[in-house]
Order: sequence, then structure tokens, then C-alpha cells
Amino acid sequence: MKGFTLTRKEIASLRAAHRGCKDKRLADRIKAVVLLGTGWTVAATAEALLLDQDTVRAYAQKYQQGGIETLLTMCHKGSVPKLDSKQWESLDKHLQENIYTRVQDIVAYVEETYGISYTVQGMTDLLKRLGYVYKKPKKLPGKHPDVETQLEFIEQYEKLKQTKGKDDQIYFMDGVHPQHNSVAAHGWIKRGTTKTLASNTGRERVNINGAINIDQLNIVTDFGESVNAQSTITLLKKLIRKHRKAKTIYVICDNARYYRSRLVREFITGTKIVLVFLPPYCPNLNLIERLWKYFRKKVLHNKYREKFSDFRSACHNFFDSIKENSKDLHTLLTENFQIIKD
Repeated sequence: MKGFTLTRKEIASLRAAHRGCKDKRLADRIKAVVLLGTGWTVAATAEALLLDQDTVRAYAQKYQQGGIETLLTMCHKGSVPKLDSKQWESLDKHLQENIYTRVQDIVAYVEETYGISYTVQGMTDLLKRLGYVYKKPKKLPGKHPDVETQLEFIEQYEKLKQTKGKDDQIYFMDGVHPQHNSVAAHGWIKRGTTKTLASNTGRERVNINGAINIDQLNIVTDFGESVNAQSTITLLKKLIRKHRKAKTIYVICDNARYYRSRLVREFITGTKIVLVFLPPYCPNLNLIERLWKYFRKKVLHNKYREKFSDFRSACHNFFDSIKENSKDLHTLLTENFQIIKD
């Protein structure tokens, strides 16, 4: 079709709708519009999707007339799209900027803003067709440096990898403090039944200072009374003993006070340890955070241990048998750093 070209924003909206589309017929409509709007001919699009050319043209016309909602409205008798393309674009922008916990509140917003009434089920169906799912937002630090600062660290890390000696090592270091308690997590439970999970009332914690080399999946830990300067020195001593051939052991860590303490600075003077500090408020750049998340999932999620001694043993056993999880960890601990944007 001549003159039919999609903007990047329109393509992004269509792709988002396609991800949430479970109906193959509706998914084909989206595919047809995207292909036509990115330079494909009607004939090529029809052949790729196993559709006839008139159907492909009809899908494009529906989209041009009323946007995504009209495109995804099945042609049942009396079915008329309620929101036009401009209203949908406005609503889409609003929903991306605001998180609603109840569909009823979205219904109320649409009625107040556009004067259009939806039932709860109707709005739920609309949200699903247009790529929205009901899930939790991902928590990120409220404070974080700008993107440029984060990219500068990644560039520094890549340079470090290229210039380090053959036997030199790079570790990511951090502490974790799992509490002696079970954590309820999603799992497969038979429909119509309620699964219970016992919990503890105490607040005892296991304090672990750890470091990981993601290339060789070497994990070194120190279980102590707390994570502090002394436990950090103990951990660094273990790294030195483990890598006797290394001239330098680079340890990437955050800006915790104990890592920058006088005791730690005095200890590493004259040793092969070099501390590399992350930009402030950037746990996203510390790859050991992924290990801690996996550790919590395996040890805490849907697991109940009555005695603290059993809980502590479970924490130890996870690291003692780390090779059993090597396949998962190699997949998880890749260098695709997440960049936090404003």
C-alpha cells in the first residue's frame, strides 16, 4: 500500500500489543500492519502470513481508521470500538506513567477523561489485547548516577579485562544477610487448593561476605558474626591464598564503609589486592547481586526450617555444592549489565 509508513512509536505500540496477544488471528493482524508499515508489499505480506491480499489490505485500513483497538476488534455484529486512535495513544501513555492496582480505577479514569464507559471485564480484555499484564514493578534504587557514569564504569571494566595479566583475577564482592525465615514464592499448586507454608518468629540472620569470579565461577565466602572490616580482611586473605600465581586480584565492590575502612586500606597495602569501587548507588553493576538473588530463591523460597542451625547449614550447603547449580549460574552471571535510566 502506497504511503503507509509506521513511526517508531507506532511500531513499539504494535509490538507491545503483539506480546500480550494470545489469539493467533489478532496476532496476524498486528504482524500484517507492522510488515506493511515497514516497507513490505501487500503481496509479500500476504504470502508470509498465508493470508489473501484483500485481507491484508483490510487490516491496514482498520488500523488507519481507528488504531490498535479498531484493528483488534473482532468483526462481530454490533461491535464498535469505543476509543479512537488518539484516545488510545493518550491512555497508553497514561498507563505507562501510572501503575493501577485495580481495573476499576482504570475504568473510572477512562470515563472521567474521555466520557466512555467500560465494564471491568471489557477493560480487562482491552488491556490484555493491547499488551498489558498484571505484575509487580521492579524495584530500583531511588538514587543512582546518570547513564554516562554507569557506562564509564562498564568501559573501565572492559579495559581492565583486556589489560590484566594472564593469571590475574577479577572478583565482584558484596555481603548478604539472609534471615531465618521462609519466603512465600510463586509455585505450581493444584487448582482449588490452598498450600500453606510455616514461618518462624525469630529474626536471626546469617551474615555472609562473598566474592565471585564469573569467568571461572569461583565463589569465596566468609560466614561471620557480621559483615565488617574484619570479615572483609578474612575474605581477601582467602582470595590471596586461592590465587598464589596472580600478580593482581581486582575486587569490585560497592562503597560500604567497611570496604573503605582504615583497617581494610592498611591490610591491602603491599598485597596483590586492588579494590575497584562501583559508582555510588549502583547495585545493578555488581554482578554478585544476581548470585544472592539465586541463593535466596534456592534456600529461602517456599522452604521452612524450624531450627536456626538447620537454616545456617542450608546456607553453607548451597555454596559447598555450588557445582550443582553451575549451569544456571553461567546463564545468569553474564556481563549484560543493566543500566538504570531516569
